[in-house]
Amino acid sequence: MNSKYNPAFIQHKKALLELINSFDSIGQVFGKGDRNVIKTVEFNGLILNIKSFKEPNIINQIAYQYFRKSKARRSFEYATILKEKGIGTPDPIAYFEFKKGIGFGKSFYISEHVSPDLTFRELVHQPDFPNHENILRAFTRFTFQLHEKGVEFLDHSPGNTLIFIEENDHKFSLVDLNRMEFKKLDFKERMYNFRRLTPKKEMVEVMSDEYAKLIEKPKEEVFKLMWEFTSEFQRKFQLKQKRKQKLKSLFR
Repeated sequence: MNSKYNPAFIQHKKALLELINSFDSIGQVFGKGDRNVIKTVEFNGLILNIKSFKEPNIINQIAYQYFRKSKARRSFEYATILKEKGIGTPDPIAYFEFKKGIGFGKSFYISEHVSPDLTFRELVHQPDFPNHENILRAFTRFTFQLHEKGVEFLDHSPGNTLIFIEENDHKFSLVDLNRMEFKKLDFKERMYNFRRLTPKKEMVEVMSDEYAKLIEKPKEEVFKLMWEFTSEFQRKFQLKQKRKQKLKSLFR
């Protein structure tokens, strides 16, 4: 087994490992997909979020064991980097990796569990949400700061930004962190990073207007590129969905 802990939780190493070893029988399921399972667990007055990553296929068992960092490890390390950069994300607690024979088996990432007021997804589906435009512009400023601090969040999608409504401002927190790059982003890369967020042209217009002010470029130029990348992503996404539906219909 390989593991690493947030220094503030070193004294709880044994108890945290016990949570992992009894993962199947503890806590409440918070999210369950085809690949991963997330549970929430009470621990020393805190609510922890434990993400169990699906055991990789045989090729990735070798890759993760010898050549690549696991998703659990990347989640922990990237959360630590974001915290150091002053970017919102739930506190990282620990990660665990387990071998399977000569390869890689299960892995787990533990973080603080937080309860946001909404996610970006609600902004997409609820255009009449109170202060919709103000929140959207604040989110755009948050994304600009990500870019300025050299963070390319590769999974910058509707469910991965938690939003906290405060009296005079809004706070944002990133989750699902295992795909990130840290580098200086050029203008094209910045616009590309918005492509997955919304299919709605009116939202892209607001975001491009706010981003143009921050980057000091003509808003027409910012909108043009942001919308081109968004449209192309949506075209490919819809095509992929149609293919999935067609495959499902063949096996009914």
